[in-house]
Amino acid sequence: MTMKLTEGAVEAFSKGTEVSNPLLQVVNIRKIEGGTGPARFRLMMSDGLYTMSSFMLSTQLNPMAEQNLLAPNCICLVKKNVTNTLKDGRRVVIILDVEVVKSAEDVGGKIGDPTPYVEGQTKPQPSAPASTVQPLQPRNGHEANTNRGPSRDFGKKPQLALPSTPGGSSKVVPIASLNPYQSKWTIRARVTNKSSIRTWSNSRGDGKLFSMEIVDETGEIRVTAFNQEVDKFFTLIEPGKVYYISKGSLKIANKQYTSLKNDYEMTLNGESSIIPCEDSQDVPMVQCDFVSIADLESREKDAIIDVIGVCKSVDEVSRITTKNNREVSKRTIGLMDMSGKVVTVTLWGEEAEKFDGSAQPILAIKGARLSDFGGRSLSALFSSTVMVNPDIPEAYKLRGWYDKEGHALDGQSVTEMKAGGGGGGNTNWKTLTDIKNEHLGHGEKADYFSCVATVVYLRKENCLYQACPTQDCNKKVVDQHNGMFRCEKCDREFPNFKYRLILSVNIADYGDNQWVTCFQESAESILHRDAESLGKLKESNETAFDEVFQQANFNTYNFRIRVKLETYNDESRIKATVMDLQPVDHKDYSRRLMASIRKLAAQ
Repeated sequence: MTMKLTEGAVEAFSKGTEVSNPLLQVVNIRKIEGGTGPARFRLMMSDGLYTMSSFMLSTQLNPMAEQNLLAPNCICLVKKNVTNTLKDGRRVVIILDVEVVKSAEDVGGKIGDPTPYVEGQTKPQPSAPASTVQPLQPRNGHEANTNRGPSRDFGKKPQLALPSTPGGSSKVVPIASLNPYQSKWTIRARVTNKSSIRTWSNSRGDGKLFSMEIVDETGEIRVTAFNQEVDKFFTLIEPGKVYYISKGSLKIANKQYTSLKNDYEMTLNGESSIIPCEDSQDVPMVQCDFVSIADLESREKDAIIDVIGVCKSVDEVSRITTKNNREVSKRTIGLMDMSGKVVTVTLWGEEAEKFDGSAQPILAIKGARLSDFGGRSLSALFSSTVMVNPDIPEAYKLRGWYDKEGHALDGQSVTEMKAGGGGGGNTNWKTLTDIKNEHLGHGEKADYFSCVATVVYLRKENCLYQACPTQDCNKKVVDQHNGMFRCEKCDREFPNFKYRLILSVNIADYGDNQWVTCFQESAESILHRDAESLGKLKESNETAFDEVFQQANFNTYNFRIRVKLETYNDESRIKATVMDLQPVDHKDYSRRLMASIRKLAAQ
């Protein structure tokens, strides 16, 4: 039986009329690369009379195009869509849910003789253009009378139609359609994560900010508020609640600070409006793209991923001192999913203190950082969303599997010692002698290891340099000797600079010593001074500057070190870089030494 397309649908879409469940044919599909974000797919669709090329596939439907399910000539039922009007009046139809009812192979060719739709152009249409698709009724089942478009049948209200905005000032649009070239829009979205207020103070003044992550049916986006907007909106925003948000500024997202799948991020300004929304049942709670624990070994170091699993084991909360001499709570847990693999996850701060793993809950983390330290491990970040027993299908499926069969598995850890590692559980402990004996760093990839070592000498010459003051640039600036400093990378001149540290340190243990390079944070931890104050001290008091280096000697730390063979001027040598350092936890250190002694005694 030949399927008849929903003739008149293209004309209705082009005029902004709502169309429910149209049956259309894909004429062409084109991939649009999204830079750092996900690719988008643009479709030309036909209703048998006309074609229209401004259909966009929402990113969550990308697999249908990538797997060739959506292909030229296939017939599909558009179940959910949102029409967005651009500044120039053109309309883009974003497809949110679609079903292929007849594959391209089964159709075999183009249906009818459609031509590109031009406004004002009409073709003779059947008296009942949508009669052939009457069985495909919208779920809500009600109609609204309208004379817009080619047929009254297109007046049916689609399932995704969003409520009017408070005051009706602008149309509610999906997050997926936001871009910097539009200003009059309102979104309706749920807050899935809200940060605390963070403050800063530098040569340009003081400030504060907070950020939040919001989600609707089409996507998610990061929103940041500064200064006056913090005072205006921070107390209003509650995680889990839905709000109307309008008149924010859009810019390209800085992927260093967000893992959300959106090319843009939003900044609130003086014109921004946030109004609570009471009718919020159809707005999703969270969007996660969970990665199987078994797949972590194939992911890049420092990748930001979403993970879900059963809390298989949990350590007691502990307190550690950070590089900024601030105490913070820490807790490590073992997380297992249906792959049977276990990964170590570290929670910090309040999340670590309040977490209760005694009942083996389901734990989901959106935006955890993946480390290759000791195999594969995960760490929750300041921006991560940590959910215990979340109300999502993946959690219920995992709980059913674990209660039925998963509880009987020990689980194979992906957080293991690397080959040749000593005792100590989840970290690749070495001595400095092992660097030479085991030829660490000589492979294709760098090697990472931990060691307990003591600072014995610091080279203070050339340890400080004047760097570009912009946030994401650490390039050395050139003094123009006119009060300005030039950054060649940014191709700009600035009236100021920031100090950066590159510190060469000689460390030693009982067997050997090693020169290592410490960059900003690790150098500040060793010197117990930040780079800015150290630079001012060097300018004002050379004696006090020297004293800082004397006081930094003969302190012992747990070092995490990266080693790689590098070649300079045809000379190869091992370059060792400190990735992190922490004060020695003597209880843990003693347990590890005793385990090594027992292992040697058994041999």
